[in-house]
Amino acid sequence: MKSGFKIGSAFALSAVMFNSIQADAQTKGPAASGFVESKSVASVDPYIGSGGHGHVFLGASVPYGAVQVGPTNIVKGWDWCSGYHYSDSVVIGFSQMHLSGTGIGDLGDVLMMPYTGKVRTNRGTQENPTSGYGSHYSHAREKARPGYYSVQLDDYNIKVELTASERVAFHKYTFPKDQPSNIIIDLKEGIGWDAPVETFIRQVDEYTLEGYRYSKGWAEDQRLWFAIKSSVPVKQFMVFEGDEKKDGKSLKAKEVKGVISFAKSPGQVMLKVGVSPVSSENALANINAEIPGWDFAKTVNSANAKWDKELSKVNIETKDAAARRVFYTAMYHTMIDPALFNDHDGSYRGTDKKVYSNPGFDNYSVFSLWDIYRSCAPLSTILHPEKVNSFVNSMITIYKQQGKLPIWPLMGSETNCMVGYHAVPTIVDAYLKGFSGFNAEDAFAAMKASSMRDDLGVKYVKERGYIPADKEYESVSKAMEYAIDDWCIAAMAKKMGKQEDYEYYKKRAGYYKNYFDSTIKFVRPRMSDGRFKTPYDPFNAIHEKGDFTEGNGWQYTWLVPQDVEGLISLMGGDDAFTHKLDSLFTAKGDMGSQASDDISGLIGMYAHGNEPSHHVTYMYAFAGNQWKTAEKVRQVMKEFYFDKPEGLAGNEDCGAMSSWYVFSAMGFYPENPASGVYVLGSPLFDKTTVKVPGGKTFTVQAIGNSAENIYIQSIVLNGKPYSKSFITHKDVVKGGTMVIKMGNKPNYNFGKLLADRPKNIL
Repeated sequence: MKSGFKIGSAFALSAVMFNSIQADAQTKGPAASGFVESKSVASVDPYIGSGGHGHVFLGASVPYGAVQVGPTNIVKGWDWCSGYHYSDSVVIGFSQMHLSGTGIGDLGDVLMMPYTGKVRTNRGTQENPTSGYGSHYSHAREKARPGYYSVQLDDYNIKVELTASERVAFHKYTFPKDQPSNIIIDLKEGIGWDAPVETFIRQVDEYTLEGYRYSKGWAEDQRLWFAIKSSVPVKQFMVFEGDEKKDGKSLKAKEVKGVISFAKSPGQVMLKVGVSPVSSENALANINAEIPGWDFAKTVNSANAKWDKELSKVNIETKDAAARRVFYTAMYHTMIDPALFNDHDGSYRGTDKKVYSNPGFDNYSVFSLWDIYRSCAPLSTILHPEKVNSFVNSMITIYKQQGKLPIWPLMGSETNCMVGYHAVPTIVDAYLKGFSGFNAEDAFAAMKASSMRDDLGVKYVKERGYIPADKEYESVSKAMEYAIDDWCIAAMAKKMGKQEDYEYYKKRAGYYKNYFDSTIKFVRPRMSDGRFKTPYDPFNAIHEKGDFTEGNGWQYTWLVPQDVEGLISLMGGDDAFTHKLDSLFTAKGDMGSQASDDISGLIGMYAHGNEPSHHVTYMYAFAGNQWKTAEKVRQVMKEFYFDKPEGLAGNEDCGAMSSWYVFSAMGFYPENPASGVYVLGSPLFDKTTVKVPGGKTFTVQAIGNSAENIYIQSIVLNGKPYSKSFITHKDVVKGGTMVIKMGNKPNYNFGKLLADRPKNIL
């Protein structure tokens, strides 16, 4: 998902400077201070994607945690959606929660900032940060690892160190000697669209603060409670409404700020910040349960161990150190979200704002569904099967609370962002792969209800089989995405023996054909009278008020992962399909002055910077030309993923960009997000070993692999010749070894026979 506020873009440091900084950073930070850092964790470079338009989170967290604690800059536009951009040099504090890779900014809750000198409650400016509490910083004195972050505040000579557990952020501030010192808790500041509605803070005792922050932004009604425990007595605590000091040690207002003040340097101060969607009491209980003591190094080591456990589920063998960094960073980025959205006792606040206790599963939020259903969710079924049932139950429960499956749920709010009802592929993929820790009948009822609404053009899908462009904006994109979801509902209906539902949704899954103009071989908007819209230019990304969602006719013509065979037929057969698909990667044209940054990562009109294109390189295999898939996949990995701040071609989107790379580097990809079939591409590494359930492993060994030897020559699977250009989920999770002989010239016959091609059977 990319849409959002867009005010220019910023430039990152040069590659030379970045490499120098990174080399220097390897000698500083946790490893030099007695912290344990595993090989897999050390291979992660969180700066990848923090420049350009990647929008990734930078800071400390644990896998799928509720807390993402890290630095927050002054937001200057679209590229600060996570609160941080590599080009910046001013920090205004350290917020407990951040989004990663989204195209809209939100969160940034409970911003805290240490500083010296007189008490100041304004954040300052980019030009003069110390006119408030802000400070300059440099990457040379900044360190980032998945479970640890540190930076030197240059204007105050304060060292800030951060780590986290699931629901608790752990701050450590080292102040200089002989200076008055302060710590502000600013409940006004948020990121992007986020703005406070009501905030509260109070001092409970010498060591404890608590409060809440209600805000409105992308999340229409976010409610966060917090508790803060200090390692030193808080003797002086002041409260402010905006920048106006108020009496007492508690305050409720729209823009509350609290300041802990020390007349002389306290030396080192540690603060534990617990968060909760339920209450301050629960936030404090989260602290007591997860980080009861004050051993900062122990907490860092615990976070590292959690990351190491997840990252070590895939072991790669390669001589390419840069590719290793890109791969493990990509894995890391797939595990920041979805974010845990419950307390240590299991309670959480639902979309209906009611509190639920002991639901029997871990509740999650921040599902960027338009993005992650394509490959990030399927990746979880291999690498994180223990979480899949909780993900699905979280979605089913949201349906019960709001009457439809989530579209883009954010911290207990429905944003309704992007098109489709894409909780469906995630649920169906899990069900068809045998996950049974959720009620299938409840899930199916939720999917039917979500697909039978009358809003967002669904009414016209039911009535006409297409959405008229003069009745609904982004009509083509909506209908194309709905067809994917409807295919998934049909597949689940078939498995459940619901024949009538199967027939109905199977028909709807083919409605994409109603947009195909055979005279030009593009999808095209239709009007209420049934005629195609004119004039029409498939290059133009914006047609009047928009017939496509972040794309154009060139890109959306291929958005048929559920029925590639049907699209091949519409195109006129294998050769015509292949020729047309080839042209996608060479086409040049004017996308219009309103084309957004979303259409990025271009090879011709193929746009890897946005998710609707992600499956396209794998479509060649359906026409018997797997070698072309190998060619294009290697090109995309080489050109659009690298170990620099600008190392992503577009917004990360909560793991979507990175999951494509993880799958593709391993050598296969879920072209259809819910079929359980993985199309083979071109394995990047000499050997990749994946831990699968039951203590087994699945290994992909690429013999003769190199930058030139990108083509599959032959395959042996578990000791037997294997001629298919795909592998099933069942084959992967039962374990085994796939030995792939690579070469520098295509084997045109590999995967050529109809019997050897991937299929979308419905």
